[in-house]
Amino acid sequence: MTIEDVKVTGTAGADYLAKRTLRSGTAGWVLLAGLGISYVISGDYSGWNFGIAEGGFGGLLIAFVVIAAMYLAMVLGMAELSSALPAAGGGYTFARRALGPWGGFATGTAVLLEYAIAPAAIATFIGAYVESLNLFGITDGWWVYLAVYALFIGVHLTGAGEALKAMFVITAIALAGLVVFAVSAWGLFETGNLTDIPADPDAVGSSALLPFGYFGIWAAIPFAIWFFLAVEGVPLAAEEAREPEKNVPKGIIISMLVLLVTGAAVLFLATGALGAQAISVSGNPLVEALGDGSAAKMVNYIGLAGLVASFFSIVYAYSRQTFALSRAGYLPTRLSVTNARKAPVLALIVPGVVGFALSLTGKGAMLLNMAVFGAALSYVLMMVSHIVLRVREPHMPRPYRTPGGVVTTAFALVIACAAVIATFLVDPVAAGWALAAFCAFMAYFGLYSRHRLVANSPDEEFAVLARAAGDLE
Repeated sequence: MTIEDVKVTGTAGADYLAKRTLRSGTAGWVLLAGLGISYVISGDYSGWNFGIAEGGFGGLLIAFVVIAAMYLAMVLGMAELSSALPAAGGGYTFARRALGPWGGFATGTAVLLEYAIAPAAIATFIGAYVESLNLFGITDGWWVYLAVYALFIGVHLTGAGEALKAMFVITAIALAGLVVFAVSAWGLFETGNLTDIPADPDAVGSSALLPFGYFGIWAAIPFAIWFFLAVEGVPLAAEEAREPEKNVPKGIIISMLVLLVTGAAVLFLATGALGAQAISVSGNPLVEALGDGSAAKMVNYIGLAGLVASFFSIVYAYSRQTFALSRAGYLPTRLSVTNARKAPVLALIVPGVVGFALSLTGKGAMLLNMAVFGAALSYVLMMVSHIVLRVREPHMPRPYRTPGGVVTTAFALVIACAAVIATFLVDPVAAGWALAAFCAFMAYFGLYSRHRLVANSPDEEFAVLARAAGDLE
């Protein structure tokens, strides 16, 4: 599918793009690395532990290693793509260049599902933390959900520079909380706690390490993804970064390396301190692992900062993905209009309203699985895009090149395909709902918006330039 297969509106006037412009030069690599960490850091504080209920400690550990390798390979591939195609569309921009309008919109839709649903899941975890802390006397989570959506969307409306700096401070606090946890949990660690779930004698390959057998490894994959979910969103800040061709790759790689360390530390220390069986059902695993002491109280409060950091940053991510798709005409163009401070107003508010409605279900684990479905599907499409562009456009300027080339991204592609399937194994209803939403978006594109693309939006221009270069060869 190429641009010739769709009808564009023609060249939009200068006024159209002027109303849809982000503030450039806002972030260097330090803020971008902080953004990548903040996307994910809530996954260290809550959510991952449900994977132990599916695969035991051993099952989640193996899933963690495999998924960590997938994310590292994927991040290296995306670092290359973001250096070559720096635009606010991120994965959608890459897939648009490689796979045409259908592939681009499919990727953008999968990313948008991930980023619109993930804050809803995080909001439920924030509600649980607030209730456990008995803050403000709140006992009904929906007030918390409403407050965090309203507050942080409001902050983002003030502009990207202010939002990213606030996010960086919150993320630094959350990282400090993980250090406090690690130091405190080290003294409580007992090796026997890692394998205190009785082995299921009917499960193939079951043992003390793998109480639910080999199948448990696969079932734990969606929860292992929670340790890294959304780190791939760093390229969405490309149009607001300084020297994006250099700083975006550097930011995403550094954030991934930090997350590898924090994820491994949390998995081992929390499970070893509390026990696999107890932590597998905990709504506040790090705090419960530390008991009732002062360290637990400190981590409980700081843990709230970790959840807030991820919520805050993913609101940024969904707004930029919505902005890019809207500016190019894939979604209603009104969604990409920016305010005086260059913040996309409706791109922040509309997905936020949808996410708030989803948070009212209170089903954090279900929403987590729906978000993972969107994420895994986008990974498949982005890795295919990397491979296609390496083969079809070997001479495209690439300031950063992926070590191992297509072999690296092919590995990530295989694991991502398995992750998509795993979401149906864990919760077929949640994955089914996410698939239905994806299909609805694709139907909208096929029946309506593919006839109304904006030819001179940045992402469409990347494709036009590529086609022109091909015609000259």
